[in-house]
Amino acid sequence: MEQTVDGITRFEDQSVVNWFLIETEGGKIAVDAGFPTAWSQVEPHLKDLEAIVITHAHFDHLGFAERARSEAGVPVYVPQADAQLARHPLRYAKSERVPLVYFRHFPTLRLYWRATKSGAIRGKTLRDLKTYGDGDELPGGLRAVFTPGHTDGHMSLHLPDRDVLFAGDAIVMKDPYTDREGPRIVARAATKDSERALRSLDAIAATGARTVWTGHGDAWTQGAEAAAARARELGAS
Repeated sequence: MEQTVDGITRFEDQSVVNWFLIETEGGKIAVDAGFPTAWSQVEPHLKDLEAIVITHAHFDHLGFAERARSEAGVPVYVPQADAQLARHPLRYAKSERVPLVYFRHFPTLRLYWRATKSGAIRGKTLRDLKTYGDGDELPGGLRAVFTPGHTDGHMSLHLPDRDVLFAGDAIVMKDPYTDREGPRIVARAATKDSERALRSLDAIAATGARTVWTGHGDAWTQGAEAAAARARELGAS
């Protein structure tokens, strides 16, 4: 699936996870990298791809990043506190609840099946990366907003000139573990600290962005403050 708004294209990989391509005067910037199967989506854009900025280092957001780096020399930016996770995503990924508990939910089974089918679980990890921190200015005019909880280093990415926030999995419009709709935080099966994730909603609201693009599901167009309020109301699951 592709959807383009204001020079931003959303790609949906395996009908599960989103990644984004931003058109800029200097080239194109990818936000996140889907599963490895998203390579077929990004490959036509490689000659213009200036950078890949990762919101957090879960395997469904790292997909094509290492291949683009090693084969095309595209620099990859990862939140500083997620750097170790990016190098060893399966070894270091921790969550509040064991994902097996969620296997009673069909969406969880579907997610793991598609992740396995795509090669994400055995995919390449990042060997060379650039790290960034809260408030840093990144390629494409992106500004880092620290929103930990889903992972220790999770960052949302604010694009002020287009009034857009890329929230990664700090907020999602559709929880891939339960299919519950949002805005909401991701289920405890994939969240390191739900209480911290709920506190991070303040930083999301403070951006005041009109449109919020998330790692899973469609865009939210009623403002970051309303998205944060709704996610607080729904709480953890």
